[in-house]
Amino acid sequence: MVKTYQKIAVTIAGSDSGAGAGIQADLKSFIAHHVYGATVITALTAQNTQGVQDVYPIPADFVRRQIQSLKDDFIIGAIKIGMVADENLMRVIADSISDMAVPIIFDPVMVAQSGDSLLAEDAINALRDIMVPVSDILTPNLYEAAVLCETTADDITNHIEDALKKIHAMMQKKNSYVLIKGGHINDNISAKKAIDYLYDGQHIQKLEADFHDCDNNHGTGCSLSSAIAAHIVKGENIIDAVTKSKDYINHAIFHAKDCYYGQGNNPIAHFYHWQDTSLST
Repeated sequence: MVKTYQKIAVTIAGSDSGAGAGIQADLKSFIAHHVYGATVITALTAQNTQGVQDVYPIPADFVRRQIQSLKDDFIIGAIKIGMVADENLMRVIADSISDMAVPIIFDPVMVAQSGDSLLAEDAINALRDIMVPVSDILTPNLYEAAVLCETTADDITNHIEDALKKIHAMMQKKNSYVLIKGGHINDNISAKKAIDYLYDGQHIQKLEADFHDCDNNHGTGCSLSSAIAAHIVKGENIIDAVTKSKDYINHAIFHAKDCYYGQGNNPIAHFYHWQDTSLST
């Protein structure tokens, strides 16, 4: 019997003990798309739907060993990177993946949905200088785009084209893409639309879906970027991977609206029945 080795997706991110975001959400997204996923854990958290109670960072050298272990054994088709908390860890990750000719999807977790900053200023500067240039696809939300551009969310809202071009200019790889997740833009919310903007350096594509006003949206950014990685592993081009992943997240939010596991901000429904594509209320 001839063995057929499959490409896999890798997530480099922190662990969420409540399993709504981070490594756990990434693995759920991989599984939902029938892709084998492997992990490199950058931090452990004591976390639930109500918030993060504590964080235990993993030593950078051990993160390097995890990456090398996967490189030594698996055929890696795409890498998704989530929250990276300090400059030393960023340099270790960037160095460890520098010889890998695979798409890097970076979700630059810097700002919470509340608008509160999650990284110190020196770490934000390092993220711009180290992580953004090694990324093939960058997926900031509205607030993270504002941090990258050193401006305000309102300014990004009013000048989305300028923001896309400014962020894309920070990326050094050919054929790179910026996806600004615009679901927090007030005009979109009032119109009941979740609109994202994808830019490849030449063209801006507006990705539109229905806006679902519910609290079950914990881990949407993690799940979207890992879904993109899964589609790329399966052979999709980047535009199709992003478009299909947005559709997946849209349905996963809708199907989670009445499901509660904890008392706070609950996760999306990663494993909703794919055949039921009705969004009727």
